[in-house]
Amino acid sequence: MISETQMPKIFRDVIDDQVTIYGQRRSITNRNELPETTIIPIENQSHWLKIPGVICVFVDMKGSTKLSATLHDHSTAGAYQLFTGTAVRLFAEFEAPYIDVRGDGVFGLFNSDQPYRAFATAVTFKTFASEVFMPKIKDKTGLDVSSHIGIDQRTVLVRKIGLKRHSGRTDRQNEVWAGKPVNMASKLAALGGANQLIVSGRFYDKITNDLARKSCGCPGGVKTSLWSGVDVSTNPIFDFATAYSLGSPGWCKTHGEEYCNSVLALDR
Repeated sequence: MISETQMPKIFRDVIDDQVTIYGQRRSITNRNELPETTIIPIENQSHWLKIPGVICVFVDMKGSTKLSATLHDHSTAGAYQLFTGTAVRLFAEFEAPYIDVRGDGVFGLFNSDQPYRAFATAVTFKTFASEVFMPKIKDKTGLDVSSHIGIDQRTVLVRKIGLKRHSGRTDRQNEVWAGKPVNMASKLAALGGANQLIVSGRFYDKITNDLARKSCGCPGGVKTSLWSGVDVSTNPIFDFATAYSLGSPGWCKTHGEEYCNSVLALDR
C-alpha cells in the first residue's frame, strides 16, 4: 500500500479510485462484430464489450532506431509519414473496422468473417514495403529500413479508458483491447525479418483457399506453396506451437491485381 507520506493526496486519491473500480464486478456485453468507436463504453467504468474471433494485422517499421539515431529531423519525419501514413490509408481502403497507431507501428482490426480481407491487406502492405518503402528510404538515406508484419485472431474485450470530458474536450481517452490478437500480432511481427509476414496457426487455419495458400504459378506455370511453418513451441510468449511465414515478397507483378480482387471476394 502507498503510505500517506509517500505521495501527495491528490495522486493517492486517483490510485484509490482506480483500485475501487478494480474491485467492482465487471459487466460484459457480447457482440458479433467490431463496434463503432462511439459506442465503445466509457461512462460505466466496469462495462466491457466482448467480440469473438477478432483479427489483428500489425505492421511495424523494422530498423526505425537507425532513422532517429542518424538522420536529420526532416528525413526521419518523412520516413515515418510514408510508413505510418500509407499503413493507415491502406487499412482504411481495405475497410478495417478499427485502425490505430502504436509508436512506429499500425494495427488494423477485422471481424471474424473477414480473414481474406485481413490477409489481402497484409500482402498489399508487404508489397508496398518491399517495392516502395524500403528502396525509397535506402536511396534517400542509405539505411536499410523495412517492415515486419504479424497477424493473429482471437476473442477480445474492449472499452475506452481515459476521461470522458476535460476542459470541454473529449480526446483524452483511447480504446483498450484486452486479449490475445493485438499482443500476439505485434510479437509475431517482431519475430520476422525484413518485410516478412508471420501469422499464427489459428489464423492460418482460416485462410484455406488456394488463392491464399499457393502462388499464381509465375514464373513457369507451376503453383507452389507460399507458406512455411515456424516452430514457436519453445517460445513462452506465444500460446500456440506453430506460426507460418509467407514466402512471397508481395503481389505478383503480372497477376497481383487479379489475385487481390479474387481474395477479397472470398469473404462474401
